[in-house]
Amino acid sequence: MKAEIDTNNLPLGYTEWRSKIEKLIETAKLNAAIHVNTDMLSLYWSIGSDIIQKKKELGWGSQVIEQLSVDLTRKFPEDKGYSVRNLRYMRRFAENYPNFPILQVPLAEFKDLPISQVALEKLAAGKNYVDVPLTTLSWYHHISMLPKIKNNAERAFYILETANNGWSRDVMISKINSGYMKAVGRAITNFSRTLPNYQSDLAQYAFKDPYNFSFIGTMALQHERDIENSLAERMTEFLLELGHGFAYVGRQYNVVVDGDNYYIDILMYHLKLHCYVVVELKAVEFIPEFVSKLNFYISAVDEYVKSPEDKPTIGLLLCRSKSNKKAEFALRGITQPMGIAQYETEKLFNDVASALPTIEEIEDELTNGCDNDGDNDT
Repeated sequence: MKAEIDTNNLPLGYTEWRSKIEKLIETAKLNAAIHVNTDMLSLYWSIGSDIIQKKKELGWGSQVIEQLSVDLTRKFPEDKGYSVRNLRYMRRFAENYPNFPILQVPLAEFKDLPISQVALEKLAAGKNYVDVPLTTLSWYHHISMLPKIKNNAERAFYILETANNGWSRDVMISKINSGYMKAVGRAITNFSRTLPNYQSDLAQYAFKDPYNFSFIGTMALQHERDIENSLAERMTEFLLELGHGFAYVGRQYNVVVDGDNYYIDILMYHLKLHCYVVVELKAVEFIPEFVSKLNFYISAVDEYVKSPEDKPTIGLLLCRSKSNKKAEFALRGITQPMGIAQYETEKLFNDVASALPTIEEIEDELTNGCDNDGDNDT
């Protein structure tokens, strides 16, 4: 029987050393998982390329794919990846990504996509095109995206966003179906006037319009506190909808100004912008007076909460609906950085789920697309 170790007698520095070892192990496990995914994608791309080549050179068609599936499944019974449908996915994958393992997109094609100039310059690295690594996503991410998005620049956008945010396959498809790309960076803000250039660009693309709060259902929306409570109860979904970099600090966050208590609806911290974000919720249409209150809260956080190392606090006003023109007018002359957006809650989970394709639907769509591309039946 092993004697218990007295943790109080461990040498000084052991905890830090153990943490370093743990990080090494975690990194090794992550690298191993990435390596396995890269190998699988490479294998599937190679098989898909061979199928394309045989069709081009010898006119082989769907019957050959069916026989190949039978033979490979018999040869490798422990593998589940050689069904007829998956072989057709491999062909589609190779057709759409001839330069695997990267998707190369001309820089000019990104001009209408919601990617900050700072991020774009980093990706391009002085070239007139962007190389997007395909191996950052799983096979099931790729075969789910292919029938949804036909444009390579848009595919590149969602590949980058999925990798950066760590989205699962279902979350990625949900974002595509909900029009995520059309919402990013669309909030009405004054960042270009109130923040330094290097930060205003990043801040603009950290905010969206509209936000989709369908995960709280269609509860009564007469009171901000009801919405706030629901968002707090579903904090994981709330943070996912806000986007990568937001960290929750607290709700009904108390600040005392000249002896009086004030309560901020939700206080966040943005890890990339290195600043606090004051979030104010309104269950009604935007009116200009809301800006004054948010301006007050930003000043209070800057004065009593933020440290000297933090960047200026940013405000986000979320309203049930808004007029863009009124929002623009309300921000004129405001020196504190803030954005105004609206949120949607009408869509129920069932509505969102109904928009998601099942694996079978994806398979049918890819199969039909492949079968109608001129294959011979020999």
